Amino acid sequence: MNPNEIKLFSLNTSRTLGKSIAEQLGIALSPHEERDFEDGEHKARALTNVRGQDVYVIQSLYGEPGISVNDKLCRLLFFIGALKEAAARVTTVVPYLCYARKDRQTKSRDPVTTRYVAGLFESVGCDRTVTLDVHNLAAFQNAFRCSTEHLEAKNLFVQHFVPLIGNRDAVVVSPDFGGVKRAEAFRQALISQLDQEVPMALTEKYRSAGKVTGDRVVGDLQGRVAIIIDDLISSGTTLARTAKACREHGAVQVYAAATHGVFAAASNEILATPDLAQIVITNTIEPFRITASEVKDKLTVIDTTALLAETIRRLHSGGSLVELLALP
Repeated sequence: MNPNEIKLFSLNTSRTLGKSIAEQLGIALSPHEERDFEDGEHKARALTNVRGQDVYVIQSLYGEPGISVNDKLCRLLFFIGALKEAAARVTTVVPYLCYARKDRQTKSRDPVTTRYVAGLFESVGCDRTVTLDVHNLAAFQNAFRCSTEHLEAKNLFVQHFVPLIGNRDAVVVSPDFGGVKRAEAFRQALISQLDQEVPMALTEKYRSAGKVTGDRVVGDLQGRVAIIIDDLISSGTTLARTAKACREHGAVQVYAAATHGVFAAASNEILATPDLAQIVITNTIEPFRITASEVKDKLTVIDTTALLAETIRRLHSGGSLVELLALP
């Protein structure tokens, strides 16, 4: 790729991921500076000419020690605005999109933060937003008026699980009604690689005021390897409950896969359950909150660098993302 044809930036908190993507593309990250001021304000600016350029900015929006998710979001928005003063097109690559879980009003006067965040991106001139396995795809696509591209980690998970399953019988498990489409897409991709039938099961879940209830299981798990598929892990309560139900209904082993490992502090205790043999996530969020060895030992992190880099390459050159996501 000709380095004069594209400008790729990564804000400091996503610098490691940004460098890896740049290496995949065969280019260097474009230089920029970030300054903190005494009153807590911040400035970021490009240190290279972006006039008329096709510009990409990488920033995963999650909170971590020393910098909140709100800090990251605000810094990204201001940087996009500064770039858009001159750039022909600015695309934000946000592997983990913050505030996407609150996509509808479930109680009176609830905020719909997915829509508000979309409005912020548009207000600073963002032309296109790329993200990975957002919580509610329909809500994401309807909230943003600028172009959106939605990537999926299912093929990365398939490549991981096929050799683990081998010739054993497997079942794909959705931990709730809302995740059925996601689980079904993974199941179909898994079938295409295993060349054998893989059924699907569903567990019941209701959440209100932070409390999770429901214990029904629909599907045949007896003697099978169960793979629980979800978009993210927070406290781990959903996964632990689902894994327990799978074991009680005859699953011989239970794996869990989720694109985003948020991992609230309680997950160190909750996910230590022996019902879960392995937990697979991607590197959209660093799993820094996992400190318990019982959880660390069964945690596997899959790299999304190649997927994100190829997405940027195809967006810049006019290539097909449909073909990319259809690859086994």
